[in-house]
Amino acid sequence: MEGHIPRIAVVGSGYWGRNLVRNFQQLGALRSLRYSRRAVQEARAQYGVRTTSDVDSVLTMKKLMAWYCCASSTAFSTRGKCLIHDKDVFVEKPLALRAEEGRELVQLASERNRILMVGHILEYHPAM
Repeated sequence: MEGHIPRIAVVGSGYWGRNLVRNFQQLGALRSLRYSRRAVQEARAQYGVRTTSDVDSVLTMKKLMAWYCCASSTAFSTRGKCLIHDKDVFVEKPLALRAEEGRELVQLASERNRILMVGHILEYHPAM
């Protein structure tokens, strides 16, 4: 659908995640943020979108299409929950903290016909 803007939730926001959050907001795609308590307050004031520290409360949002996950400490459980709730997931590396968890996420995405993509900042750089 031309002109269609996806609705995206963001989990975590480190150095690079904040850049993507800003870009998602500028595109009109940002719908929800899940940060640490301090960052939730900052994000709410800066972006004017729904913020929460509870991932489960966002999973049930019907119009939410995708997740951007950049919190590696909760990678496996959060990313798996998103896939189970039929959300596409874009993650910062690492995909998971253990190889077997990564394989399980890939299998889950395949079984549910969902996109699971790991971001690599230089993958599309002309020099590469």
